[in-house]
Amino acid sequence: MQWFTSCVSTTLVLVLLGLVVLCGYSANKLSKDVKENFTVTLLLDDDLGVDETRAFQARLDAKPYTRSTTLITAEEALKEETERMGTNPTDFLGGKNPYTASIEMNVVADYACTDSLIWIQKELRELWQVNDVVYQQDIVENLNHTLQRTTLILAILAVLLIIISVVLVNNTVRLSVYARRHIIHTMRLVGASWAFIQRPFLRRSLGIGLTAALLATAFLLASVHWARQQDAFIQNLVTNETIAIMVGTVFISALLLSVVCTWFSVNHFLNMKENEMYR
Repeated sequence: MQWFTSCVSTTLVLVLLGLVVLCGYSANKLSKDVKENFTVTLLLDDDLGVDETRAFQARLDAKPYTRSTTLITAEEALKEETERMGTNPTDFLGGKNPYTASIEMNVVADYACTDSLIWIQKELRELWQVNDVVYQQDIVENLNHTLQRTTLILAILAVLLIIISVVLVNNTVRLSVYARRHIIHTMRLVGASWAFIQRPFLRRSLGIGLTAALLATAFLLASVHWARQQDAFIQNLVTNETIAIMVGTVFISALLLSVVCTWFSVNHFLNMKENEMYR
């Protein structure tokens, strides 16, 4: 019965820990995806030829802050605006196309912050091929502020949940060892070494940890599979890599927590005096 209780308690703690890891990595991926979808628009010089434009785009792709680029020719810009407005602007301008070619650039997530975008904008504006560099600064500031606040809240919750997990596992193991404190004392009296006394407790804790890890992993994988089937957004957000990290964390944590807590608990009673043993 005690083995079952310890196993259930450890399983619940590992489920909690797995959810923390899953939410943390998923939130990090969501933050990265949002940042990398942010667009910086480069308005190109009117005198830039097709070959020069392609060469400039290739140079831009090689920049360390560039994730991807999309070239929009003047004709494509005119077509898009005509479809949006329902009328052709050239009809009012004597057949002249008022739009210039542009490149829409998505930056690497690490560069999608106000300071980085300011110097990127300054660097690109100095190039003769570029007339202007435009991006929505207010959106960047609001986005980064929101992501930083969300990350801080998740980090605080993660730390609190990890502390709670360690305390719960430690208390479960401590109670289990406490129930056998007299056996520990008897073995110590007959001259058994500390390693000999610790061995059965460590084997038992490893068994509980491994069983709890298997149960927690089964529950988490079933939950993730169900959630991914319900929503395509979750399917894209929770990747196989995230799931692998979650499973690995659950197993490593289960084995480490069980063994370490058991080792400290057994040593605590091994160091205890005889009169304290019966309190």
